Amino acid sequence: MRINQTPADDSHLTDRSWPAAMVFDFDGLLMDTESTSFESWRFEWQQWGLTLDPATFFADHGGDVTDHRHAALAAAVGGSFDGDLSRRRRVQYREQLHADLDLLPGLRAWLLEARRAGIRLAIASSSPSDWVIGHLGRVGAEREFEVCAYGNEVGAPKPEPDVYLLALDRLGITSDRAVAVEDTPHGVAAAKEAGLSCIAIPNPFAAIERFAAADLVLGSASQLSLSDALQRLRARGHGDDPDVMNGRVSP
Repeated sequence: MRINQTPADDSHLTDRSWPAAMVFDFDGLLMDTESTSFESWRFEWQQWGLTLDPATFFADHGGDVTDHRHAALAAAVGGSFDGDLSRRRRVQYREQLHADLDLLPGLRAWLLEARRAGIRLAIASSSPSDWVIGHLGRVGAEREFEVCAYGNEVGAPKPEPDVYLLALDRLGITSDRAVAVEDTPHGVAAAKEAGLSCIAIPNPFAAIERFAAADLVLGSASQLSLSDALQRLRARGHGDDPDVMNGRVSP
């Protein structure tokens, strides 16, 4: 279904030919599944009387690291670890957290504004298709995206550019006609390697200092309308430092 909301005023999108498309990451960008993932694992570590360190939790690449995380917990617990119990309990708790998730602030307005401006919408995620489709379907956003490319369809996860290249191929456009939106440094690296301009909206676990490769850095999509964000991209000179507008650094 389509999302019913009063659209933002996009009348000052002066260059209707650019971008032709916007390509969004999923986890941590469209929906905060990074936080629910961490919280479910922290909960499970607590069941064994242990504390999970967030500094060592997130990988610097996309793709599935579930087995690695189970192995780390098993090693920390020792011989008393029950892997089947741990998996069931963690997933059940994670699904309880997922029930409250929606698109992150400002993104519904961005999608509406893009549609009014004739900008095509796509997803490029390192996660598998069933994960992404399931979440989007639950919040009624699955039909917002014309094209999707998933981690289970490519040979290498981000920071490799494979999933972005697949999305561009499915859109039938060149990279200079698209803008990526990402929440991690390795996601930004993948988008830039594929040749896209990139807006970064760092997730709560990503240090702002690691987003130097992004063209624009926001604290959330609610800070700027889509048209204003794209105008900031157009105004940037090649080779400039990233345009940072995250609430901690002055724009």
